[in-house]
Amino acid sequence: MIEIYTTRHCPYCHAAKRLLSRKGVGFNEVDVSGDAKLRSDTVGRANGRTTVPQIFVGSTHVGGYDDLFALDRAGKLDLLLGRDDPSRVLVKGSLHDHG
Repeated sequence: MIEIYTTRHCPYCHAAKRLLSRKGVGFNEVDVSGDAKLRSDTVGRANGRTTVPQIFVGSTHVGGYDDLFALDRAGKLDLLLGRDDPSRVLVKGSLHDHG
């Protein structure tokens, strides 16, 4: 399960969600705007990082958008997502080959 902690007007949050959507993976978005307790809990879970987005794949803390993008660029994001063949993406419930 992918969780992404965001705020409403964060351009990096929107970029991270676009990248994950292009990958064809679902995610649970948690908007921490205006919720001090939830924001504080997120900072604790993110090892003290106070910026958004904060992205988790299962129990793995990916970090922010730059970290997510770097993983994807290095070809490691698909492995983290548990994909055997990164050229196949899930689009509305069915697999499609890309490549």
